[in-house]
Formats: sequence, C-alpha cells, structure tokens
Amino acid sequence: MNSNEKQPPDLKDVDSNEEIDDEELQALVLEAQQEVLYREAQEKTTPKTKRPFPKWLFWLISIVMVFNTFAIIFEVYSIPAIEFLQTSSKLSKQENIGTYKKSVVVIQSAESKGTGFSISSDGTILTNYHVVKGIDTVNVFFPEEGRFTAEVVHTYPSVDLAVLKVNGQDLPHLELAEKTTFTANEAINFIGNPLSFKGIANEGTIIDYIQLPDWDVPVVMMKAPVYRGNSGSPVFNSKGLVIGIVFATLDHETHGKVGLFVPVDEFYDRQ
Repeated sequence: MNSNEKQPPDLKDVDSNEEIDDEELQALVLEAQQEVLYREAQEKTTPKTKRPFPKWLFWLISIVMVFNTFAIIFEVYSIPAIEFLQTSSKLSKQENIGTYKKSVVVIQSAESKGTGFSISSDGTILTNYHVVKGIDTVNVFFPEEGRFTAEVVHTYPSVDLAVLKVNGQDLPHLELAEKTTFTANEAINFIGNPLSFKGIANEGTIIDYIQLPDWDVPVVMMKAPVYRGNSGSPVFNSKGLVIGIVFATLDHETHGKVGLFVPVDEFYDRQ
C-alpha cells in the first residue's frame, strides 16, 4: 500500500491475489523456493564441455542451495509470518470466522492492492483511502462471488477511509458496531490480505487510543501481527461486530510494533 501524509509509512499493499488454502501455504512455500533455487543452480553450473562433473562441486552446490533456501524463506516468510499462517488456519476452523471471511475482499488496481470488506448486500465496500488514492475504479474480488468492478464513490482522506460500490445482489456483508467501544487488553480478531496471502484471520488485543501527529481524531492501537497488505482489514469484537478498519503500523516507544485502526465512529461521522 502506498502511504499518505496522514499515516505511518510501515504498511504496504497486498502483493498477490492467488487463491490458496491456509493449510497448504507452508509446504508450498518450501517446495517453491527449493525448486527455483535448484533450477537456477543447474543453469549456472551445467558444464559447457563433456568433462566429468566434479563430485565435490556437486556437494558444495547442494550445501549452498540448502543455506540459500532457508535464508530466502526467513527473509520473505519470517518466523512470525509462519506463525500467523498457523493462527489463521486455527481460527478459520471456527464457524464465525469462516463466515466473516466471505465478506473480506481483495482490492486491486494497476497501481496497488489492498483489503476491503462488504458492508451491504448490494455491494457497498469499505477500505482505506490510500488503497484507492487517485483511482476512480478498481477490481474487487470476493472469495466466493468472484470479481467485480467497483467505483470509488466517497473518500475521506483525513481519516484514511474510502467507500466503493459494486453492482451486486445478495452479497455477503459484515455488520458494523454502532460505536467503537472496548476495554484495555480486550481480545479482537481481524481478517485481511497480508504479504502475498489472502483471507488471513488473526487475533490480538486492544491497547488504547493514540493521537497521531497531523490527525484531528485519535485512532486505536492494538497489539497484533499486522503486516503489509492488512490495510483495510475489518477489526471484530467478541460479538462479531466491526469496530474499526486497520490502516497502518507504528513502532511505539512503550509497546513496540503495534497495529493501528480507524474507529468505526469516524465512518459514521462522515455519512
């Protein structure tokens, strides 16, 4: 995601809209990285003449491949990232989380990708402003209903929110809380498209409100594994109501890396 002047620059867009089940991700990551590295090593070391291939070089290449494989995996798919895949797999077995995921969409344009979620059966979608900044129409992908063309109908840059509209009927949608209320350390869930994955469910706890520089309204901090691509993710309370929209991360001097979400109140105040 591209940041704007109203938010910390840590969070970026989702990289891919590839369909894949959570349980398969870890195995596929390992297999794909090993296959690519093996092909590259073969191309670089194939003898140009008919001289015998030295065994010592074969073993050296094998060792280098192993180290390179793990280096790439830990760089692209770090230990915390593997943990969020495991968490998503566990949470997605819950009936309520599985139902919520049906309403969380991938938003894709020529310049960016991000997360959004449906809030009405006829195709109203809420996301971050910086996901669709400077764009009039985008592609929206529902997990089951497929691709729609969405029009950007309202933008609220001061609170990093945007409303999209697709032509649809009987679409799955989420229910917004009437007001953002919480207690310290209250457990929450959120669903989005972090890194190169789709429909990842995760969990965390709410810390408190925080006033950011150049923002007129406070936003909410949560201790949660928010990654590039989670912008536009809905944040759920224990009743399954959306209380906010993820838009960024922040390195906090007391709490470390935290996720930030816009309270749902700010959406209501601009209707």
